[in-house]
Formats: sequence, C-alpha cells, structure tokens
Amino acid sequence: MLLAGCLVPLMAQTAAPKPDEDADSIPHFKRKIESTVFIPKGQWAAGISVNYSQTNQSKYQFIIVENLSGDTYSFKVSPMVCYFVKDDMGLGGRFSYSRSLTKLENADIVLDSETDYDVTNLYRLSHNYSVTAIMRNYFSLGKSKRFGFFNEVQLEMGGGQSKLMKGKSADLTGAYETNFHLNVGLAPGMVMFLNNYAAMEVNVGVLGFGMTKTKQINDRIYESKRNSQNANFRINLFSITFGMTFFL
Repeated sequence: MLLAGCLVPLMAQTAAPKPDEDADSIPHFKRKIESTVFIPKGQWAAGISVNYSQTNQSKYQFIIVENLSGDTYSFKVSPMVCYFVKDDMGLGGRFSYSRSLTKLENADIVLDSETDYDVTNLYRLSHNYSVTAIMRNYFSLGKSKRFGFFNEVQLEMGGGQSKLMKGKSADLTGAYETNFHLNVGLAPGMVMFLNNYAAMEVNVGVLGFGMTKTKQINDRIYESKRNSQNANFRINLFSITFGMTFFL
C-alpha cells in the first residue's frame, strides 16, 4: 500500500504536459525589401494620350488582295486625372473618345485561279466613347526617384455608334449599329520622370473581363442583336498605350 501511494504522484508528474515553447524564439523570415515613397499623398496627376493613323492605297496588292484602292484614318484621345489619397496610391478617372473612317473604292480577293470576290464602294464611319474609373499603385525601381512601375485597375463603361454603306445608286444598302460595353481590367506599366512635374508612361493590358451588347438595323427594316462576353489572361499588344502625365 505504501508503494502504490508513492507511485501515483510519480506517474502524475511524469504524464504532465510540457510547457509550450516561447513563440518569440521562432525566427521570422524577412525579405528586406526597402519601401521608398515614389509619389507622396496629396499629389494631383493629369495626363493625356493621343493616337492618330492614316493610310492611302491605290491599286495596292497584298497576298490574296489585289487592286486595293481607298483610304482610312483613326483618331483617339484620352485625358486622365488622378488624386493620391495615400503614398503611392491614387484614385481617378479617364475619358476616351475615338473615331474611325474607312473608304474602300475597290478590292479583289483572289483565293485561286477560279475563286475570287470583288468588294466596291464600301464606306464605314464609327464613333466610340468610354468613361473609366481607375486605381493606381506606384512603386519605385530600387531607390530611384526617376524610374518606377505602376499597376492600374480599371472599370470601364461606354458605347458608340457606327454606320456602314455599300454600293451606290439603286444598289445602295446600309446598316446602322449601336453598342454598349462594360470592362474590368488590369494594366501594369512603367513611368519615367523627365523632371519634378512631367513624366512619360507606357502601359499594357494583361487581364480583363468584358461584355458587349450590339444592336443593328439594316436598310431601316431588319433589326438584329448580338451579345458577347470575353476574358483575357494574356498580354494584349494592341492595348499598349503611351502618354504624358503631369504632377501638380
């Protein structure tokens, strides 16, 4: 009985749990990334980008297209304003307007010696506009105050109209089209300060979700509709934009 009484406290002492290790003794991993303020809070930024192109062809030949005659032009202007609510983070908006015109007098599409198509007297004019809410996050390249990167989140909404005519005189036909679109996108870019108040920047779209609704009326009689959705997870080379930004 005496032996049993001595073993009970010994077993209780042996089964007692060990105290937890001190959490402060576990080492923490640090990347040692230094943060440098690139654009301070309270800064205003305003910029604009302009694109223009024009082409003229006279009996031009390209692969399967022969006797191409006509002219085209496109124009786009996009002003932007942004206010920095925190260091290196700004909120703002952008407005875009674009116009394009195509006049095709003649084009022969030759697939082989027995198959060819003729396109004559084709005219197309379109106008498009959009309003975009943006959020930008900047970070410097190392400790540089001149070179840096930014990431722009975009919420875009807009629409437009276009008209298409083909033929002439009694053979003239035409269509009138309206569209509405909604896009959410991600556009990273790079900025280079020329001085304390002006910078050049370039950005490219790499991720986006979009929806477009189109309504078309042919010869003022026939009506048709088209809805489309898309998701983009790759670099879109056609969305590369160059512009100037002024910081006040």
